[in-house]
Formats: sequence, C-alpha cells, structure tokens
Amino acid sequence: MSESPSRTRAHDVSSAPVARIALVGDRSPNVTSHTRVPLLLEALADRDGLVLDAYWIPTPDAEEPGALRGFDAVWVLPGSPYRSEAGALAAIRAAREDGVPFLGTCGGFQHALLEFARNVCGLTSVAHAENDPDADDPLIVPLACSLVGHEGTVKLAPGSLAESVLGVDRTLERYHCSYGPGDAGHLDTLRAHGLRITGTDEQGRARVAELPGHPFFLLTLFQPELSGDGSRPHPVVRALARAAVAHAAGAARAA
Repeated sequence: MSESPSRTRAHDVSSAPVARIALVGDRSPNVTSHTRVPLLLEALADRDGLVLDAYWIPTPDAEEPGALRGFDAVWVLPGSPYRSEAGALAAIRAAREDGVPFLGTCGGFQHALLEFARNVCGLTSVAHAENDPDADDPLIVPLACSLVGHEGTVKLAPGSLAESVLGVDRTLERYHCSYGPGDAGHLDTLRAHGLRITGTDEQGRARVAELPGHPFFLLTLFQPELSGDGSRPHPVVRALARAAVAHAAGAARAA
C-alpha cells in the first residue's frame, strides 16, 4: 500500500477504537480545506472521542492497486484539478465497491459523480470540464456563477442520510468551487442506477448526493470542513468519523 510520508495523527483516546482514514488529495498549504484537517482531527478526538489515524494519499499514489486497502474511511478532499484524475476515481471506486465509508467534498463530489457515471452507468465518455475543457460530453461543467467564497441554502430530502446527519431540512453552507454537474439528463441516468440526489440549492441544482445501501457514501458540493474555525467539526465530518470508527470496530470483531 502506498502511503504519503505526510501524516497527521489525532490525540490518543484509549476508550475509542482507532480508525484509519485515507485523505485523498494533493496536499497543499494553499488549500484551506487541507489546513483545516489537523484541527478537525484534534477536535474529533477531544470533543467526541472519535480517534482517526489519518494518512494523506496523493492522487498519483491512489492509482496503485491496493493503495486504499486497510482503511476504515476515505475522504476525497477539494483541491482540483488533481494531479491524477485516474487516482481520484480509483480511490472513489474502491470505497464504493468495498463498502468503506466515503465522503467527497467539492472536487470529491464532482469526481464521485464522474466515477459513478463511468463505472456504474456505462457513460464512459463523460468528462470533467476542468480536466478536459474540450470534452464532447461533459458531466461536470463550469458553474454559471462561481461559488468561490459563497454561502448558500441547501434543501435536504426527507428521510435521506444527509437530513439525518444534519438534523434539519434546510442548511446554510459554504462553498469554494467553480464547477458542478451540468446536463440534467446525465443526472437522471445516475438516479436510475441508484444514486440519490438528496440536497439542492434554491433553484433545484444538485448539491448533495448519496448512495443508499452503502454503509456511508455521502457527497457534498459544499465544503463542511470550512464550517466555523475548525474547533467544532461539521455534522457531516463527524458522521464520517463515526462511520469510520464503526468500520474499525467491525473489522476488529471479525479478526
């Protein structure tokens, strides 16, 4: 398994099982989401007793067979365009097919839709316009209005994982992106193959998606890691941590 030497570890809390989480992305001090991760790990351990042993996996490393083996959760973070689109998609596919808790935020949301479209729906020619601006069949396109630095209301579907995690049916969230899903027909195809769009903006545009039947598979175009100052993890981040710890506990029982 290929692991980045750049590693962040939360405080040890002996009462909780330790879960190993892969942070997939090309780590940079210039990406605010990346600099928030250590604060969030500390807060999850100190406030919630959720201990995550986190490893950064650069997207080129994620292409290697077995790169995500042994992790209890995978989080594909913002920071696109990634150095390796193939690596980001491989990480997402591994988590989806192996039933490993998964969170994709911003670029992770976009690439998870791309992975599902290609590998589940058979839309093998769809592309991400940031990676392939001249693509004939883009699934992810430039937003008509950039959401960099924007806050917006997200309406959550009743009975969804997202609604359960956040505990509300409407939420105000922070964005930092310029790309999102385009053609509505493509989204209909994704829905027909099992992906559920469970959060929309005021105009009905997809902002949250999830995969029913998976232990935890949640995608947000907004960036929950940017909520507040990092001392109180967003409910979405906390839910991923809980799913990871549950996965680790289940693995320990099965061993």
